[in-house]
Order: sequence, then C-alpha cells, then structure tokens
Amino acid sequence: MAMARRGFIRIVGGGVVLAAAGAVAAPRLDAMPAEAVEGWNGPSAEVADIRRRALAWAILAPNPHNLQSWKVDLREPGVATLYVDRARLLPHTDPHSRQILIGHGAFLELLSLAAGAEGHRVEIETFPEGAFDARDVDDRPVARIRFVKGPAMRADPLHAQIPRRRTTKTAFDGRPVSAADAAALAAAVAGAPGIAFAAAVEPDRVATLRRVASAGSELEMRTPRTLKESIDVARIGAAEIARHRDGISLHGPMMWALRHAGLMTPEKALTPGTMAFQGGLDYAMKGYASAASFGWLSTDDNSRAAQIAAGRAYARLALAASARGVAIQPHSQTLQEYPEMAGLFADMRRETGTADARTLQMFFRLGYAAEAAPSPRRPAGSFVVA
Repeated sequence: MAMARRGFIRIVGGGVVLAAAGAVAAPRLDAMPAEAVEGWNGPSAEVADIRRRALAWAILAPNPHNLQSWKVDLREPGVATLYVDRARLLPHTDPHSRQILIGHGAFLELLSLAAGAEGHRVEIETFPEGAFDARDVDDRPVARIRFVKGPAMRADPLHAQIPRRRTTKTAFDGRPVSAADAAALAAAVAGAPGIAFAAAVEPDRVATLRRVASAGSELEMRTPRTLKESIDVARIGAAEIARHRDGISLHGPMMWALRHAGLMTPEKALTPGTMAFQGGLDYAMKGYASAASFGWLSTDDNSRAAQIAAGRAYARLALAASARGVAIQPHSQTLQEYPEMAGLFADMRRETGTADARTLQMFFRLGYAAEAAPSPRRPAGSFVVA
C-alpha cells in the first residue's frame, strides 16, 4: 500500500509540482476575494442608524467555524433583538450550542463597544423570554438591546482594535507570551463576574497541554461525523469563498494547484490516507507544535448566561491581544461535548486546574506571529430580520 501511494504521488506529483511552481510565481492567484473581507472596513458613511452601524462592527466578532450564527430583528425602533440562526449550528461538535452562545456573547461585546464609540450606551437584557434549555437552543431571543444616546459616553480603547483583531491560524514564532502581555490580557477581563483567566508558559506544563489539545484535534479529525461537520463548511478556493463569505476558508496558490490536480476535494479531505486528509492533520499539529503558551477562560457555572459572559470576556481578551501584538487562536476540540471526547475533556479540565464546580469555556494558544489575514464576513444586511 505504501509503495502504491508513493507511486501514485510520483505519477501525479510532477503535474502538481509544475502547477505549484507556476502558482507560487503568481502570489495573488486564488487570493482572498476583496468583497469577502470588505466588512472589516466597518459601516459606510451613508449608514445613519446607530443600530446598523453597531451591527456592522459586531459581525466581526470571533465565532465557531466562522458560521456567523446571528440574526438581528430591527423592527422595533431604537431596539435590536438578537436571535440564534438555527440553520447555522454544529450539532456534532457542539451538540448543546455552548460554543454558538459564546459567539453570541462576543457579538454583544463588540456591539456594545461600537455603540459606545458613537455616544450610545446599550441596555442589554439577555434571554428576555427565558433562557434556553441546557441541551438545546430554540427560537426565543438571546438578547434585547436598547440603544440610548448618552452625551457622557466615551469610547473604550478596545473599540479601535475591532477591525485589527485576528484569529492567527498559522504557526507561531515559538516565544511564550510575556508576563506583561499576559497581565494586560488578564486586566481586559478583570471584574467580569464569574470569569477567570489563566495562562501557562512553563515548558513542561505547556508540553502537557499541547499533548492533550493535539489529541483532541486528531480525535475530531478521525471521527467521521465531526470531521464532516468542518468539511461541510470548508470554502475551497476564491470562488467558493466569495459565494458563501463564511465558514473555513482554504485558498492560495498551493491550494489552487492541489484543487486543479484533483487532490483537494471535500471527498478526499474526508478520507484518511489521502494527501488532503493528512495535510489538514499536519497543519493542525504544526500549529500546536509552535505554541509556547496557552490560555483559558472558565466560569462559575455552565448556565446560558455564563456562556454569554464567556463570549464577552473572550472578545475583550482577543481585542486586548490585538492591541499588544499577541497572536491568539482558540482550540476548542477538547472542550466539545460529544461522547468520544469525554476522556480528553476530563484531561483538559485536570491539566488546566479547573475546579469541579467551574466550567472550562475557552482554551487557546497565545504567542507571537506574523500578522494574520481577516476572515470572510457576510454583508451586514444579511443578518437583519426583515
């Protein structure tokens, strides 16, 4: 089997190498479409409604699989009502929509920062019709947000970081996060009720956390239904990215070469033993190998309100990281609540020192890296309920 595979690579490899060589010579080939990332410019000057202006910044919030699972009803004057877009869930890797709710918390934090920067405060009532069941989400609102003009409102400095915030998916440079930068991240979430932030930079502890986290990524990839959930939202190539403007973006000269050689397709990415599958696994492991520090957030409990609070805290932490030049990337695999992950979930709780009464909500690598590119966003108007 190994000989056959090597022979196969030799047969098609020449074409791949030639295509890749030509592709690399054209660095803009299969580039991120400009329209897919235009949202990072914020609202246009023609948008006058403060709710729509704030919404244009809020959709830049970090969120699981870049699904952008937000719906906003603006039909009540001066109010925005936030819902879960139940067509954009992760039933296999996030069966109780805990991570989806964290993404809604991040949205609310950016919305609040954006409104404040334009002289408005927001009065946020979470779950005005009652909180979701612990195991499911429904059509009730996540939050009702009232915008109030406040002449004494001042912009939070973190607002300026919204268009600069990135999730860094490439390799880090191997330096652990500095004590000063870790302290700045902690300060960004200090005072948030029920939220605790911690980080690890000690080599032995980082190595242990890396082993657990890496095992979680590999387990997710080797569990067919959870891998398929990611592949289903993979947007391969500039044309797909432009069409969807969400999900997991795969593009660039090498990706173009592999697609045109027939080596990168959703079917091959789902099949262990293929170059596409192994390349995805190697990419994830390379990211872990370059991490010299990790951080995490925990909450007093796992209520829906706590999940929202965790999202708001993570958004602030990510913006503070941007301000300090710190690279950050969530690694949520070991926190996922499907049966096969239970053992690694327990290992991660133990290795992070998370007490039995608390909930580990976010785990992420921290460090330093080259500036990352922004992720696609759908047009702001597509989130609005007519």
